[in-house]
Amino acid sequence: MMIKCALQDLLANAVRLYPQNIAIDEPGHGTVTYAELAQLSDRVRDRLCFIGVEPGDRIGIYMRKSIDAIAAVFGILKTGAAYVPVDPNAPAARNAYILNNCAVRAAIVEKRFELRLQEELGKLGPPPSLLLLDRTGAGEPLRATLDLEDSLRHAPTVETTTADPDELAYILYTSGSTGRPKGVMLSHLNAVSFVNWCSEVFEPTDKDCFSSHAPLHFDLSILDLYVSLKHGARLVLIGEEASKEPLRLAPLIAEKRISIWYSAPSILSLLAQYGGLERHDYSALRLVLFAGEVFPIKHLRLLKSLLPKPRYFNLYGPTETNVCTSYEIPKDIPEDRTVPFPIGETCSHLQSVVLDENGSGVPVGQEGELCIRGSGVMQGYWNLPEHSARSFHAESGGKSWYKTGDLVVEDQEGNYIFVGRRDRMVKRRGYRVELGEIEAGLYRHPNIKEAAVIAVANEEAGVQIKAILSYREGKRASVIELKRFCAENLPLYMVPDLFHFLESLPKTSTDKIDYQKLLEIK
Repeated sequence: MMIKCALQDLLANAVRLYPQNIAIDEPGHGTVTYAELAQLSDRVRDRLCFIGVEPGDRIGIYMRKSIDAIAAVFGILKTGAAYVPVDPNAPAARNAYILNNCAVRAAIVEKRFELRLQEELGKLGPPPSLLLLDRTGAGEPLRATLDLEDSLRHAPTVETTTADPDELAYILYTSGSTGRPKGVMLSHLNAVSFVNWCSEVFEPTDKDCFSSHAPLHFDLSILDLYVSLKHGARLVLIGEEASKEPLRLAPLIAEKRISIWYSAPSILSLLAQYGGLERHDYSALRLVLFAGEVFPIKHLRLLKSLLPKPRYFNLYGPTETNVCTSYEIPKDIPEDRTVPFPIGETCSHLQSVVLDENGSGVPVGQEGELCIRGSGVMQGYWNLPEHSARSFHAESGGKSWYKTGDLVVEDQEGNYIFVGRRDRMVKRRGYRVELGEIEAGLYRHPNIKEAAVIAVANEEAGVQIKAILSYREGKRASVIELKRFCAENLPLYMVPDLFHFLESLPKTSTDKIDYQKLLEIK
């Protein structure tokens, strides 16, 4: 069935059906109804159109997750443009690169980021127009900015653009093997087909309350934002401070009566171990969804023992497909089970196949690369046509499959079991991390001669990132200094956990770094 709906239409429908329902709850700041969210996003649309934004443009969002940011998202979509969210905790140079790389026409930015962003943008070429907010919180700073702009030059009301399903809706930048992030281009069709699948499987209603744990630049946010909005539900924004502190997060989930939780497993593991869940009432919680990395069985078993009522789903998929397989965790986890659960069966709006290195299908029980096609699969990578082409397997009959790079085995029940990565990409804290980008960041240090980064499995901490370094002559930096340097040059989720120092790194016969030997170093 052809999907004709665009993401901004979901808000329009919600306003028609649930105008006075609370759309967004921003703890500590305030709430906004669906009608109020629509009105504020209309004003963003009008201002952007007034400064020359047209359908097909890209608009950056550089601010803390807030009602202001979500109103900006819908204001951008209403112009027919695509939104490009960046990580407010990432280095300004990385964010400037992203905004420059996709040639944003304008960006909506918190003032605290302006100076460094302008400095970095100035190194790359003419900067885009910036719409600056003093701060964020409940939409008030955004309203104040729009009021000020209107007092200077009034932006007339314009009509919301009708977007074609195949038009670009947003670009999410992920870690790149060249040391530069790459932009994944997602259309309205990609997003809405996923939202519709979630609606079928999870059956949300306007009485539900969703968590919003993921930041806007992370693909988990698509479920949070658009599935809740489609059904007139309430979305509770989990602030950055509470999101990483189980003793603050646990009472918040109970207090806000969250019924549908979605996050990477890492925070759920912390909640189970350190959140004191037994002290709170979680009777409203009916679904616990997790994605982005493997959930250690012992922590999942502990969580289910503390929160036995909800249904649990393991959702899997790269940014390029969003969720493409799912698996419902059984009610009881045997005590002797130690291996992770499968990533499950293919979602109904997609198709899958497992291929060997030659592009041929493999039989059930044999390892191969999981490949996906269908309405949820990305359009490609921004301005990287050759890389986009390499990322797909084209069949002689015309079908094209996205190559996830993940190795799986299909079991006798039709579920996929995750085996590992074909390349050097790992999942950490729910984020997809290309180890080569971390190496590129480390090489920016003036005293580092050689750098290699590997992923190390840790039962307690999940995936840990280990950097092995050799130094030029002179004083070796301390671990504290290295961590500070990495934080200034990489997103926080890419900062290595461990550092190891050698006089020189081991090499293969072709004089390449021998990663297999590095894995043997303890």
